[in-house]
Amino acid sequence: MTEQFVVLGPEDETMPLPWQVEALCAQTDPEAFFPEKGGSTREAKRVCGRCDVRGECLSYALAHDERFGIWGGLSERERRRLKRQVV
Repeated sequence: MTEQFVVLGPEDETMPLPWQVEALCAQTDPEAFFPEKGGSTREAKRVCGRCDVRGECLSYALAHDERFGIWGGLSERERRRLKRQVV
C-alpha cells in the first residue's frame, strides 16, 4: 500500500497566509468587512486602524486585485484611487 501526501503551497486558498493569522479581522465579524452596497465601513476601518498587519493586507489586496470588501483599511474605491496615483 502506498501513501499519498498532499503538499499545500502558499497559493492554496485553504491555508491562511502568515499575516492573515495575525489579522484582527480574523477575530471579528467578517460581515463588517463586506458591507452591503451603501453600508457603513466605519467599524471595519476602525479594526484595520489597530491591526499590526494592515500593510501586508493592503499589499495583498492590491496585488490580487481584490474587488470587494475592506482590505488594509481601504474600500475597493479607495484602493482603485491609490492604484491610479501609483501608476
